Amino acid sequence: MTSQKDRNIIRGLATQWMEFASLPVMKERKRLWRAVHDLKAERPVILFETDWIDGYVSNDELLCEDPFLRSVEKYMRIRLRQAEEVGDDQILEPYYRLGWKMAFSDYGVPVEMRAPAGQQGSIAYSFSFPIAAPEDIAKLRKRTIAVDREKTLRLHAILQDAMGDILSVRWGNYDPFVSEFNVGEYDDLGFNGNFFFGLTWQLYRFIGNDRLPYWLYDTPEAVHKLMAYMLEDRLALFEFFEKQGLLDFNTDSQMAGPRSYGYVSTLPPADTQRPAALKDLWGWAESQEFEMISPAMYGEFVLPYLAKLAQKFGLIYYGCCERVDDRLELIMEAIPNLRSVSVSGWSNFARTAELLGKKYVFSRKPTPASISGPNPDWDCLEKDMKATRAAARDCNLEILFRDVYTINGDRARLRKWVEMTKAVFQM
Repeated sequence: MTSQKDRNIIRGLATQWMEFASLPVMKERKRLWRAVHDLKAERPVILFETDWIDGYVSNDELLCEDPFLRSVEKYMRIRLRQAEEVGDDQILEPYYRLGWKMAFSDYGVPVEMRAPAGQQGSIAYSFSFPIAAPEDIAKLRKRTIAVDREKTLRLHAILQDAMGDILSVRWGNYDPFVSEFNVGEYDDLGFNGNFFFGLTWQLYRFIGNDRLPYWLYDTPEAVHKLMAYMLEDRLALFEFFEKQGLLDFNTDSQMAGPRSYGYVSTLPPADTQRPAALKDLWGWAESQEFEMISPAMYGEFVLPYLAKLAQKFGLIYYGCCERVDDRLELIMEAIPNLRSVSVSGWSNFARTAELLGKKYVFSRKPTPASISGPNPDWDCLEKDMKATRAAARDCNLEILFRDVYTINGDRARLRKWVEMTKAVFQM
């Protein structure tokens, strides 16, 4: 039974959420996000990811006692604080989303996360890397995939009872990072709706960075076996969602890619009244772990597998933190439903903008080191945005500030960066 205290806390947050969701600016922001993704941008859209910032909403601020409602409370407080303080183009929809709770077997080998000695809870971690030699690939097994409908519907009922008359609760899709990392029974990292491919992401967790470049030369057939295995795994996972009726349209404030919203006119809107199919959704392809290999080797060992998986989806967001300009032409040719491309600080902005033009979205990712820690480098941050403006002024531009972890309790710097960026772009 939900305590009246917990219920009142959630209801209060739901009321604040609806107040923001009902503001006229939310409708205008949706229009602007959709225009960027429709390749008819009117101005750049800006979003600052606050979810990973240490202490952005501290556990001391949480009041709910029930573990599930406590996780919901934290997620809602993060979104509300951002809406109150940051001044970016965050959107709060007039509903709350709940992903399906999933259960997976391992891959036939245990892939254990390992934090540095004496640093439990650290954002730094490594893995056990269980595939130490090519012959170990034979240990891999097809994963079993299951959805816990009973648990998901029970949690949905709890939320509906607590706040459904104020803020409705929708469910569908899942949070891949909660499922893969098993970070907590009720954690919500806000990645629902994100169909992350993660082929080389998982390959790295099997064999480790030390082996990656060597195996490409010494035992290339082993890399192809691992990539084929991961392709089969992801195809089985995404097709499971489709066949089991677990999909929901991710053309709203769900993640189309790494923090990019899904608003777009060429896919069905989120309120479409029919079951969703994979072809109705955004998918997210990337290969950060293989950024260090040549474009030719990338085209041989990685891209064919990503392209095969991309065929399942309506539109594709490509990339995360890796450099893309040296292989972007290959990606554009292999993935015809490509729409958005992540442009990190490692990419050549001018060359990337030249290639993307107005046919794709230039999804800029500022370098988080400059705003992190005790002393933000404001000169560097401003130069970065001016360089972005110079290169991408004629592009469909979104600016997504991600992976900021430490701000020394100085939340005001987030709004300062947003206002600085708006001034650079004369918004």
